[in-house]
Amino acid sequence: VRLYSMYGLTECKRCTYLPPEELDRRPGSVGIAIPNTEAFVVDDHGQRVPPGVAGELVIRGPHVMQGYWRNEAATARALRPGPNPWEKVLYTGDLFKADEEGFLYFVGRKDDIIKSRGEKVAPKEVEAVLHAHPGIAEAVVVGVPDPVLGHAIGAVIVRSDPALSEKDIIRHCARHLEDFMVPKVIEFRRELPKTDTGKVSRRLAAETMEAAQ
Repeated sequence: VRLYSMYGLTECKRCTYLPPEELDRRPGSVGIAIPNTEAFVVDDHGQRVPPGVAGELVIRGPHVMQGYWRNEAATARALRPGPNPWEKVLYTGDLFKADEEGFLYFVGRKDDIIKSRGEKVAPKEVEAVLHAHPGIAEAVVVGVPDPVLGHAIGAVIVRSDPALSEKDIIRHCARHLEDFMVPKVIEFRRELPKTDTGKVSRRLAAETMEAAQ
């Protein structure tokens, strides 16, 4: 039995796969487009971006939905003109990067992007660095309104090491992230706000952090 790691959406079912032989070489990748499907990354203007640059993933293929039931506005946002006059392509709302060989890597949801200092920051990229610190049990990253930066990068942290300080976290992040991605506002809590299903709520974390400023 060969098991494949795949990526997909309700709007287009499964659309990428990672061959089993690539699992060790590309553990963070969702792979490449399945046969008869094209998956590519575009900027805010719909232009394809070079390898290593984050942008929205677009899916082109026969399994893309026809539209949302009785929701023309949502359909128009998701389905846009494709290379051929008769086809539509799906704008997924997910941010990805592709490597030089076309293998795709999930960055985050487009709606979650934080604009700080004129740059776009994907919270999941910062969270991945935070979770790599042995003194951090849980972390969620949000945008905090700032009159100068637009939004400052904020991090809500649950410590596994009570001695861990804000300076420790900033130093750790500075070693692994661009300066504009390093959290400027840090809060320590006993637990992160969660939804009824047990998922960390980025919205609630942002609201409580903003209220505390």
